Formats: sequence, C-alpha cells, structure tokens
Amino acid sequence: MAALRIQIRHTAHKNYTLKKTYTPFISCSIQQPPQNNIKVVINGAAKEIGMAAVLAVTKSRGMEVAGAVDSHLVGQDIGKVCGMEEALEIPIINDLTMVLGSISQSKATSVVVDFTDPSAVYDNVKQATAFGMNSVVYVPRIKPETIAALSGFCEKASMGCLVAPTLSIGSILLQQAAISASFHYNNVEIVESKANTGAFPSQDSVQIANNLSNLGQLYNRDDLETNVPARGQRLGEDGIRVHSLVLPGLVSSTSVHFSGPGEVYSIKHDITNVECLMPGLILAIRKVVRLKNLVYGLEKFL
Repeated sequence: MAALRIQIRHTAHKNYTLKKTYTPFISCSIQQPPQNNIKVVINGAAKEIGMAAVLAVTKSRGMEVAGAVDSHLVGQDIGKVCGMEEALEIPIINDLTMVLGSISQSKATSVVVDFTDPSAVYDNVKQATAFGMNSVVYVPRIKPETIAALSGFCEKASMGCLVAPTLSIGSILLQQAAISASFHYNNVEIVESKANTGAFPSQDSVQIANNLSNLGQLYNRDDLETNVPARGQRLGEDGIRVHSLVLPGLVSSTSVHFSGPGEVYSIKHDITNVECLMPGLILAIRKVVRLKNLVYGLEKFL
C-alpha cells in the first residue's frame, strides 16, 4: 500500500492592523513501495518444458528466474541453454537443497516449479516448504496417495502448493465443455492422437473420463459389455472408452464425441508445442503465493 506523507508549514503575514493571519501550506507526496519480484526456481530446467518456462518467467512482469535445477547440462548458464542472447548468470545445479538455501536468504516470495517425476515430487515439495517456499507441480501420473500426503503436509505447514494435471488452459476448457455436454448425451467416446508413442491413455483423456464418471451417468448402454479390442480401452465402470492414434506428423490432440438422437456433438483441442502451457504456468505462479494449502487443478483459478 502506498504511504501518504503530509507536510504542513505555517506562513505568517503581517498587516497594518497588527493582526496576524496564518495560511497553511500543504504538500502531499506519494511514496510507492518497492515491487519485489517473485523468485522462481525451475526444477527440471533442462527439459523442453523447463526451458520454455525459463523464457516465459523471464518475459513476465513481477517475477524472475532465481534458480535452475537439473541433472543434465550441469554448470551451464540456463539463459544460454534456452537460446537467450545474454546469459542470466544462473548456472544449472544438480542440488535442489543448495539452490533453495541460497535463495531463502533473500526472504523474498519464492515459488518452486516442479517438472521432475512422480517419485520425487513429495520430497521436492517438502524441501520447498522447509525453506518457506510455495510449489507448482506439473508432473503427470502422480499417485492419489502422494497427493493426499502432500495435502496434509501443506495444510499443517500453512504453505501453498498447486498440483496441476494440466497447465493448458485450452485443455481445461475442453474438460469443462465435456462436463456440460454430458448432461445432454448418453453416448461418448474419447479419441486422442500423438506423433510419438508414450503412456496411453494420456493424462488429459484420463482426467476427462474421471470428470464424466463422477457425474453418476452411465454411457454407451447399447455396447456396454463388449470386449472387442478395436472398441478402445474402457476407463472406469461408466462405459467411457478412449481410442489412441499414433502417427508421425500428428499434433497432440484430444477429441470428445457425444451423440444423441439425430446428432453428433464433437469438441477438440490440439497442442502444437509446449508454449501452450506457459500462460497457465504464469497464472499458477501468481496464484500459489496466496495459498495456505494444496489445491488440485488449475481450473480452480479460471
């Protein structure tokens, strides 16, 4: 909050009736407090998404990259690794504790962004919390028991943690549209495509299926019990199936198809590169510093 300082000076005027009148002179000045940037540590900085995060944070107002952690390209300047013209003078270090300890001395508001793997998330968040830092976690396929343990830990410590199954705002909008459509249609199929093989079904497809299953609806009643492999993998007990397509040259895509009497309703989301995750990441960093507990899902802030 800006500080308001008021100075009052009295000026005396003498007249010939020997009366003194005082005219107060008032001056006001506004003092703006210094704006402290959020210090951001990227854990997994040498990954494609980590490098994109470094560039996004560097370009965003009110935050700055303060540390880069990874087991690859250790010692190299993260700015140069990301292709920036000028070095950030921040070397990649393979020691999260060392980075957090150094930054914590500044007493600044800090956030650790975790792009590592499910087995490391719990310890990473505990370390960040121990140094008084909030966490944003974007690590697919974290086990529910890990999230539950982190939730209890963060609540006791009164520290914020945002676990995001996706950082893509478009993906979240697709999920919300699918939930709305599910109240009007009884048949649904999920189709996903990627250029490379990987873990299938994808995290996005699983999340959509889970969202629809939680609504108590039973889908695809006419072929609910079929075991034909070509009909896709059934997720849950509500009849929702997912079909995965892998072909070189395809963009990462997720489609949800609903049908009712005389019509088909389809919604689709394509991802062309990792930059689509950056607006969601910046939003997550800005929001997590205000939290005192764990929140699951970026959609809570849209």
